[in-house]
Amino acid sequence: MVCICACKAGPQAPTPLTTINAAQGGKIVYGAVNGATTQAAAMSSVLRDVHNSCGEKPQIGKVFQFKGTNSVGVFFTVTDHQKGNTPVAGLVIAAATGPNQAEAALITDDASRFGQTVNPMLQQLFTAWHPGAAATNSSSASGTSGTASNGSSGPAPLHLYRAPDNTGTVGVPDGWKPQGQNGTFWVNKTVGTEDLEVVLLNLWKPALDPNNPNQIRLRRGGLGGPSSGELVYPSNANLVQAFPTVFKYFLAPKSASASVQVDKSELLPGPPGQRCIHATGHAAVTSKVPQEMNALLCAATPGPMGNYGYSLSVSMLPPQVADQERATAAAIMASFQPNEAVIARIAGQMSAPAIANIHAIGAAATARMNATEAANDAQHASWDASQNANDRNNQGFSNYLLDQSVVQDNNTGGHGTAWNSTAEALVKTNPSRFQYVDNPNYIKGTDY
Repeated sequence: MVCICACKAGPQAPTPLTTINAAQGGKIVYGAVNGATTQAAAMSSVLRDVHNSCGEKPQIGKVFQFKGTNSVGVFFTVTDHQKGNTPVAGLVIAAATGPNQAEAALITDDASRFGQTVNPMLQQLFTAWHPGAAATNSSSASGTSGTASNGSSGPAPLHLYRAPDNTGTVGVPDGWKPQGQNGTFWVNKTVGTEDLEVVLLNLWKPALDPNNPNQIRLRRGGLGGPSSGELVYPSNANLVQAFPTVFKYFLAPKSASASVQVDKSELLPGPPGQRCIHATGHAAVTSKVPQEMNALLCAATPGPMGNYGYSLSVSMLPPQVADQERATAAAIMASFQPNEAVIARIAGQMSAPAIANIHAIGAAATARMNATEAANDAQHASWDASQNANDRNNQGFSNYLLDQSVVQDNNTGGHGTAWNSTAEALVKTNPSRFQYVDNPNYIKGTDY
């Protein structure tokens, strides 16, 4: 008998619930709520217990529904006065499981970590919790193997694997081979002669929003467009509808025969600045036989130039071993813990050359301004020196007065005139592709 609580346990509740210590930190509690006949009653009961345990009323957000399900949820924050006034964040989920019956789940963690641990905790929760179904064994909570009530095998015991570059850790069962670098992990198992059982974690792909206003203006001026490997897709697209396209973009971008069938998908609360969905179904990517798919896809908020990206974690299992390995693959996904500090440092090292290039561009801009002023002085001293050169200088001075600059797309050789704020954002975003154009290099009929 345990108490639903985010903080220190208070008096024992009359309801037997299941508690899991999440692999990434935090706590997961789920089960039937005695006396709760509606979702609202179950949710209120959980929040009331949080209040009693922590010593203050939790501050809740807006109640929302998990799309395509009979479950509702609400985020909350609370201060744990029993543990040195520690800020805690959490999510309460309530599900109607029958006439006058409801179940609830609670995931909590320190508020400073909740944004990074909420999605892995949700994956771990929904692997074990099936509202309204008969209780399965507690193997996913204890980390031991067993047989679930639906006939599937429980998860195999995991041992910790740390990436050589220290960008994260993941639990790996015997017989599986792990690899990890730059925060992305690949855990696979050989079936026959092929590595068909695979769990991919924290894959990342860049994307470009073609409807971004700055991109539209750049295209009109002969600039912009996607860089190599970027997916051109609206950043505000419905993730449920976009999933098949984005999934193939990750795993089979050049395959015309790849197929994705989504059996179920639902929106999940994501970290700040991201929208996420959980999708299950079948996909044929490297194998002609569709494999069972369990995926988490997130889309980041685009930047001012329409650049954004997608992250994907997914397990792919051949049909002949899906029942045996399903729980193990889910446990691997739930155990993944990225080392955000190391990933950020590596990202900084990788971007250092680009930052140095930006500084060089700034120095060149100062030199260009001085050169422009000298050219204007020479123009007043010798008006007839060269009409064509004057036209260029006049246009450069006009651009200066109008707060505009000419930018060159090194991929296409095209020139375009843009507001300085747009030009600066473009050059800083991708300095290897875009550069400012000096007055002498203006193209007649295009720039002046």
